[in-house]
Amino acid sequence: MAVIALAGCSGAPGVTTSALALLLSWPLEAGRRMILAECDPDGSAVLHGLLQGTLGDRYGLRNLSVAARQGALGDAFWRQLIDLSGEDGKKESPRDRLLLPGITDPAQAASLGAVWKALSQMFRGIDAEHGHDVLIDLGRRGAFGPCGVLAEQADAVFVVVRNTLRCLQAAEGRVRALQERVGDVGVLMINEGPYPAGEVQRVLQVPVVATLPYAPRDAKVLSDGAEQPRHFINSALMKAARTSSTLLVQRAAVRRARLDPGRMGAVGGAVTRAR
Repeated sequence: MAVIALAGCSGAPGVTTSALALLLSWPLEAGRRMILAECDPDGSAVLHGLLQGTLGDRYGLRNLSVAARQGALGDAFWRQLIDLSGEDGKKESPRDRLLLPGITDPAQAASLGAVWKALSQMFRGIDAEHGHDVLIDLGRRGAFGPCGVLAEQADAVFVVVRNTLRCLQAAEGRVRALQERVGDVGVLMINEGPYPAGEVQRVLQVPVVATLPYAPRDAKVLSDGAEQPRHFINSALMKAARTSSTLLVQRAAVRRARLDPGRMGAVGGAVTRAR
């Protein structure tokens, strides 16, 4: 199991849409959960995208700031999660694909200074104690600044990059800065442009670990709450997301074992409880 962070760059490469595709297609063993934490300091894209504003601001990251100051983050965290299990097109699904929505206003990020480090420790505890996977959506800016600790504590960090000239130029500086902050990073490539994975690797000097197709119609289901086409879960996008999730976990496991194979045993007390 793993804690994985996704980061982006300028040009809206599709970090949140990719994260949602991974969440809904992630292969889960019985009793395991997948948690997507929307930690983009620029604000939530899911509440008014996929969820179409139906939940208002009753759930989400902003509600954790008070709990963190009171030392009650563990209990509060689980109450803020939204069940997206049914979003994969199945009529009956276990409560195993969960979302922590992000802030509703970028100004709210200033109140979360005490939350980021506590969340990073908690995510590692969720992984260690319960075997759940955690995917962190850091958006375009979240891998830097106060919430950059989430990237530092993740098992692996992947930059979402479209293989267009504009996006590759924007990604070069971001990838180098992330390497300086967290060590080696990988790329999750959105195959929109003309450049093959080998050329992207050559330009960015980091491996392309997985690739998702450029599929605007299917992506709009996730980014804007568009009506699901028939057999959405078996679309090219979702099939590629299933394959990509396995590749990301494998990369994270190798990196964790290489850097600090004993670290996971030291974080067991970070989680109060899991429901």
